[in-house]
Amino acid sequence: MTAFYLILAGVILAMAFHALMTRPNLLRKLMALNIFTSAVFLFLVTLARMAEPLDPIPHAMVLTGIVVTVSTTAVGLALLVRLYRRSGSLTLQSTDDD
Repeated sequence: MTAFYLILAGVILAMAFHALMTRPNLLRKLMALNIFTSAVFLFLVTLARMAEPLDPIPHAMVLTGIVVTVSTTAVGLALLVRLYRRSGSLTLQSTDDD
């Protein structure tokens, strides 16, 4: 069963990375980053579960990571609101100056 969770974490990680690299909308990039971190959390908890003597350190790292993710998401959303109010768009613009 743990192999299933490791594979699932890898698939979710790959999907989030693909969305992070290909989507021009910054809100979608922020959501992809959140999904990316969730996949990392799943991976860490699965590895901790596989350890023979139960190791509480990965669980503590995941809890700390959740707090950091919520905080950075809040800051990212605040920045996106400011960007939208100034420019009226949430997409990345390419500046090709020849």
